[in-house]
Amino acid sequence: MNAGYSVSLQKVIDAHELEVVYLPKSANEILITSSEINRPGIALSGYTDYFDPRRIQILGWTELCFLENMDCKGQKEALGKWLSLSPAAVVVTRGLEVPDYFVSSCEEYKIPLLKTNDVTSSFLATLIQYLNTSLAPRITRHGVLCEVYGEGVLIIGESGAGKSETAVELIKRGHRLIADDAVEIRRTDAHTLIGASPNNIRHFIELRGIGIINARRLFGMGAVKASEKINMVIQLEPWDATKAYDRLGLDNEYTMILDVKVPVITVPVNPGRNLAVIIETAAMNNRQKKMGYNAARELIVGLGMEDIEPGEKELEIWKNS
Repeated sequence: MNAGYSVSLQKVIDAHELEVVYLPKSANEILITSSEINRPGIALSGYTDYFDPRRIQILGWTELCFLENMDCKGQKEALGKWLSLSPAAVVVTRGLEVPDYFVSSCEEYKIPLLKTNDVTSSFLATLIQYLNTSLAPRITRHGVLCEVYGEGVLIIGESGAGKSETAVELIKRGHRLIADDAVEIRRTDAHTLIGASPNNIRHFIELRGIGIINARRLFGMGAVKASEKINMVIQLEPWDATKAYDRLGLDNEYTMILDVKVPVITVPVNPGRNLAVIIETAAMNNRQKKMGYNAARELIVGLGMEDIEPGEKELEIWKNS
């Protein structure tokens, strides 16, 4: 899943405030390439057939007590067979004292050794979440990402469609900007997309006729956010009088991003349309649909048209409007 991506061990250390016990070289030069982690109890007992050396190894009270119950020869053999496989790094949890023989073995096999005061289970959870995000598959899409009423809305469309201008209007209405122009999208699990801005253009917006502005400095810290889950996509396109646009919204349309299905709405752009208000309404309506309420379906049932074919419902309502 994470092939081709890596994160330096130094970033892992900084993110989790880990204590360095031993490093064979600079932590910036040590790359972590797997989001999977391992508790090496089975490996310490001698079974290493399916051992993955790319994983960070986590040792808690159980593993250290297992080693303490061995004699010196058994400890050396168990650690030697395990560490000779060159695991990416070893972290001892709960602030436990690392025995001298353990440190010596890590130095012999040049394995990074770290400590944390966190209990094992909570550290496992935070580390897995961090690695899933840092090593997630990713793409960059041209568009704007805003948080609107808690919904992550990705606004896409051709250049000049009004994406950045709409983002400024949304900011003025109390919503938050995540990214303008380039949106870096990561798939953190099979159903979740997280959007963020590349570091070098974070908080900047390009407005034709004005130039580049810094949304954080202009509107304040409350106007921006580092990242947000992508809940829906708004496709802006020039109004086409010959095209039949959805007037009911009875069924969701979807687009695929990194193999994740995301609801998409096409909004025609026409002079006089308040795109910010439309996007606010779309975000709230999308949240209602996720909670099981569909206004169009309620209308259809109220009109007694639930037995009419989907394509005929809009035509019938249009005739009566």
